[in-house]
Amino acid sequence: MSGPPHRLQRYVKVEIYSDIVCPWCYIGHARFARAVERYRAKGGEVEVEFRPFQLMPDAKSNGELTLTWAAKKFGGAERAAQMFGRVGGVAAEDGLVLDFDHAIQANTFDAHRLIRLAGEQGKGEEALYALFRAHFTDGLDVGSREVLARLAGELGVRADLDGADGVAAVREELARARAIGVSSVPLFLFEGQFAVSGAQPEDTLLAALEEVAERTGRSPAARAVKAAQSGGDACDDEGYCAV
Repeated sequence: MSGPPHRLQRYVKVEIYSDIVCPWCYIGHARFARAVERYRAKGGEVEVEFRPFQLMPDAKSNGELTLTWAAKKFGGAERAAQMFGRVGGVAAEDGLVLDFDHAIQANTFDAHRLIRLAGEQGKGEEALYALFRAHFTDGLDVGSREVLARLAGELGVRADLDGADGVAAVREELARARAIGVSSVPLFLFEGQFAVSGAQPEDTLLAALEEVAERTGRSPAARAVKAAQSGGDACDDEGYCAV
């Protein structure tokens, strides 16, 4: 008598590379979260790992408004307003509030440390969205350790950001991102092999989960696909930010 028919495992591991000050990352995370809900409703399982990426690793947290910074970098206030107006409109359609009039430029290294430490305490997703809201909606400086300490307290996360907590781990992960060629975010890396770049539509992300599950079945023989690369140096209209 033959055994039961083979059943495809619908478990998928996804690593998401993103940066807190990237508006398309905020949108991409929100869309992916909805795609995951739909995938799980169909009986699938998804393991998500948040991976750090810094669009501006040399940025200074000095209280400068993002619009002021962007006007100097991208050719004037009108160009900056146009660029952020487009992404702000897309975000609104996804139910997100992006207030660029009050958003503050920041170095995000310590913010990534907080996400890492929160993840170790089972609160990584909460920390991620709290930081997105802090930057894009509340006008807080997510490069300020005082602000981050307050957020950690509100989340109930133990994080000594004045010490060495999470420093080595985040540096290692940032180095890994560079080593595998990540240059634009958000980037969704499925099973360490298949990459989807940009804040793709929810349906596209759901289809990616389903296709990867079918292709891999947790098999190590799955075909590798390189991440899409970008030659830009800014957040654009195509759904990603690049270095």
